[in-house]
Amino acid sequence: MKTHTRKPIVLLPADVKQIGEHPFHAVGQKYILAVAQAAEAMPLLIPAISEHLSMDDLLASADGILFTGSPANVHPSHFGQAVYDASLPLDPARDALTLKLMRAAIDAGVPVLAICRGFQELNVVFGGSLHQAVQEQTGKSDHREPKDLPLDTQYAVSHSVSLVKNGQLAKIIGAEHMMVNSLHGQGIDSLGAGLRVEAHAPDGLVEAISVDDAKAFALGVQWHPEWKVMENPQYLAIFKAFGDACRIKMQDNKPPD
Repeated sequence: MKTHTRKPIVLLPADVKQIGEHPFHAVGQKYILAVAQAAEAMPLLIPAISEHLSMDDLLASADGILFTGSPANVHPSHFGQAVYDASLPLDPARDALTLKLMRAAIDAGVPVLAICRGFQELNVVFGGSLHQAVQEQTGKSDHREPKDLPLDTQYAVSHSVSLVKNGQLAKIIGAEHMMVNSLHGQGIDSLGAGLRVEAHAPDGLVEAISVDDAKAFALGVQWHPEWKVMENPQYLAIFKAFGDACRIKMQDNKPPD
């Protein structure tokens, strides 16, 4: 009799979106497909209703967690600042879920991949702070996308990053430089305690981080490797490494025969 081998389960915490007069919980399709295709895992979406969810139950079901990008920013109260630009979207329900879940996942040895907003959440979770408007910082470039242009142009590679020699990301990519896209207004100011820089942009902005002494894969990138991931070998390598870590975790979670 043929036995079915399940894929690892990757949780994707949702954003809260207002559609008409009702709030919806949503995750971008590009992230869902990247988990399914590139990481070869089973994506499961988690609603941002942290007051009704048990962190222990979520972690017990997770072989990995992907913390996605989002149009909304991390609320600056989480890193000791007031809101700089009230016109930019915030998502307090997502903050309430992800900031708690991310730390719990890392402490429990659940593999974590954090992208864009997720990358910024990772820094905040470890006590770091963010620039709310990178483009206004002396010596920093404008890392925002040209929103009046087609998506393929917005997500096209726009600058290089230098990967830290012998770092986790450099080993995954197999190089010390790579080209990435850039679609963010916030960025790391002070680095969180216990985090390691994995890559810099040409202007010195931190573009990738990992967690020192993490029990499992715990990597964050400021760019969007999920975008057309199957067409970009370096982006794909990141998701494959994450998927491999999730498969290891799945085996660890497997009950004895």
